[in-house]
Amino acid sequence: MTDSAPLDIDLALLGGGGAASLLLAALDRHGVRDLRIAIVDPVRRRGQDRTWAFWGHPDSDLDPLLSASWQQVEVATAARRRVLDLAPLRYAMLRSGPVYDRAAEAERRLNATRIVAPAEVLRDDGARVLVRTGDGRHIRAGWVLDSRPRPPARAGRTTWLQHFRGWWLAADRPVFDPTRAVLMDFRTPQPPRGVSFGYVLPVNDRYALVEYTEFSPALLDDAGYDAALASYRDLLGLDPAGLRVREVENGVIPMTDAPFPARPTPRVVRIGTAGGATRPSTGFTFSAMYRQADQVACALAAGRPPVPAAAYPRRHRWMDAVALRALDRGGMGGPHFFDRLFDRNPAERVLRFLDGGTTPAEEVSIMNSTRLLPMIAATAGDAAHRVRDRLRPTRPAPAVPPAV
Repeated sequence: MTDSAPLDIDLALLGGGGAASLLLAALDRHGVRDLRIAIVDPVRRRGQDRTWAFWGHPDSDLDPLLSASWQQVEVATAARRRVLDLAPLRYAMLRSGPVYDRAAEAERRLNATRIVAPAEVLRDDGARVLVRTGDGRHIRAGWVLDSRPRPPARAGRTTWLQHFRGWWLAADRPVFDPTRAVLMDFRTPQPPRGVSFGYVLPVNDRYALVEYTEFSPALLDDAGYDAALASYRDLLGLDPAGLRVREVENGVIPMTDAPFPARPTPRVVRIGTAGGATRPSTGFTFSAMYRQADQVACALAAGRPPVPAAAYPRRHRWMDAVALRALDRGGMGGPHFFDRLFDRNPAERVLRFLDGGTTPAEEVSIMNSTRLLPMIAATAGDAAHRVRDRLRPTRPAPAVPPAV
């Protein structure tokens, strides 16, 4: 490949993380064999560099890859601890290693070309996309699926971050309950502006991921995360003398009502967080990312353009914007908000709502679970802010900072 002889392909995947890996596996699963595919990413993803947690029905495709799953979870506040039965759903934990391994096998079966370099310039003329890589090579693609982290089109009316640190803890005796996960434990000290909680995902009675998470505008420093995790470990009654930290995970996920254009040009389609897969009110991403991969693969197998449906209904994005505003402006406390949701609705309905799968009638019931006056104030403020956005120039969106 030189400047005068670009590589001609049908499909270019930019980025090689979770979204691209799921897409490669979906293309293989749906029997796509007649496309020329290239993966452009400066890093070959291997091993356990992240953990995804999600809920859904038991699934013959994903279940063999799971580290653990639970049909019961706990939601705890200072006032009480509630055990929720998720049936017919289950909460599941998936580590990145099996996902990357499956993607590597799919890459081989699809006979894809891998270019270990960043994609630096994209030029879409409406018929083909010319991609220039960081090592000077050129690719001419019929379609580009871009999963690289990208900023939103403009600044959001509310912008928070979901930021977290987790310890993979190995205990020298049984201390964890492998039959249930702790989904949200709000007994952690709450930040002045934001929400914090801990959670516990046990693989067995001696090994679990214990994590501290904040929804807030700014990150902690390194010592702050470790102190918060140590405090939560002590709150759980775990003796540090009998524990070993085997691995540490960090992450930052945007929580914003800013728009993420899923199709910035005619033949460039964004997937993953860049394509709107992250739910603004919770930061959950995996389920929408998996749906996007399946929809793209089905479309390509049928000879259609590889454009997935919107990750979430428009009305859900509006409700997320209102909820974020109410939390950010202090009209509604985070622990109280989530506690009421789970207290006044079946757990299965709340989880389907957070995944974008409820009906309007169910959403009325969910909205009635929240405190009325703060939500009315947030709705009015959101509407006024939308009007201001139309009258003033677009403000650039801040970049998502890297994890500490």
